Amino acid sequence: MKTNSLFLWSALSLLLAFSLIGVSQSGPSAPQILELATTTSTVDSGLLNALHPPFELQFNAQVKVIALGTGAALRAGENGDVDVVLVHARASEDAFIQAGFGINRRDVMFNDFIIVGPPADPAGTRGLASAAEAFAKIAQSQSTFISRGDNSGTHQKELAIWEQAGVQPQGHWYLSIGSGMGEALVQSGQQGAYTLSDRGTYLALRENLALDVLLEGPVKGGDALLFNPYGAIAVNPARYPSRNYALAMAYIGYLTSPQAQRLIEEFQVQGEALFFPDALSQGPNFEQYVPSSTQDF
Repeated sequence: MKTNSLFLWSALSLLLAFSLIGVSQSGPSAPQILELATTTSTVDSGLLNALHPPFELQFNAQVKVIALGTGAALRAGENGDVDVVLVHARASEDAFIQAGFGINRRDVMFNDFIIVGPPADPAGTRGLASAAEAFAKIAQSQSTFISRGDNSGTHQKELAIWEQAGVQPQGHWYLSIGSGMGEALVQSGQQGAYTLSDRGTYLALRENLALDVLLEGPVKGGDALLFNPYGAIAVNPARYPSRNYALAMAYIGYLTSPQAQRLIEEFQVQGEALFFPDALSQGPNFEQYVPSSTQDF
């Protein structure tokens, strides 16, 4: 029973944190610092600005956010440089835990990836059902494609799609920029290029982008390959005892609590949800987030 177990887990995390954090009888103490390594999409979208204030107030804490690609965020955890990670590349997350660097992973939310590009769509990708087919058309037409090239969750997904398409991307049309999602979208808009984006960051920035959604992910009935789950993982205190494990677990308990899940569900930009809560459900229910209209954004 996912809901009951997560409720108990969150409650246990909060009790653990309160027992260690305590409340000073002589007045408020200086806030504790929680160091979080997270993917750029949670920052570029503005989600963390909505999520963190209640946590910081409740636990007299300050969350120090280090925005990186998922690969770099997990390396920060491997090096013991942070207390907790919030990322979106499940295979890499599982490897991180199996190697003993992280413990207590919890589902937090999901959205999906989308393929965006110039409205004229010179590669002819609009409306295709398969991301691999769209990538193959981009390569065949040698239309400019911007890759994050940063081992992020988005970059890892992009490479998986190229592999499924049977394409080794290279040449003048394929530009690897080694940067975050926001910068990849900005450069794609400026150069009339295609890119793979998480839905949340695109929606947060789309007003200033000359880019259309050309292929949908599963949130709007598109390719299931583009599903994009996010998870939180505490850095293993047995390996790094100096990390603030109690506060990390309080943070994970908060993210998976009804309060934070409601904030995730209510977070919107121009009437569009950017992320969908996944901690208190039996799994993603895409249908409830699909508008009755099938019109494009």
